[in-house]
Amino acid sequence: MFKGAPFWSGILSGGISQMEDVRSYIKGEIDRKDLTVYTMRNITGAAGIMAGMEYGALVGTMVFPGIGTFVGSLVGYIVGNRIGSTIGYKTGDFLVNVKRHEYLLENRERLQQPVLK
Repeated sequence: MFKGAPFWSGILSGGISQMEDVRSYIKGEIDRKDLTVYTMRNITGAAGIMAGMEYGALVGTMVFPGIGTFVGSLVGYIVGNRIGSTIGYKTGDFLVNVKRHEYLLENRERLQQPVLK
């Protein structure tokens, strides 16, 4: 997983996304917490791309050698990036905003009650 095209695709994709997020942070468009969450998203998205391309190519080759390898890599790239990014974003958001989540969990019954009676 840490060699060849899947590795470099993940590194490039994650690196470009990270550069865009750092640029937004420098411009003041996002704050430090958002940058932390986005960095986690970029790292796990890159790992998802690496794994997705690797295993997508493997499955594609088993189904239809040749073109299946390419199609499997492409599908693996998309699915791996989506899953990896989602996991990273949700985890980063939870870790950065743990106090807010604790408050919401502790007060969920009160918060779910209608405002007007």
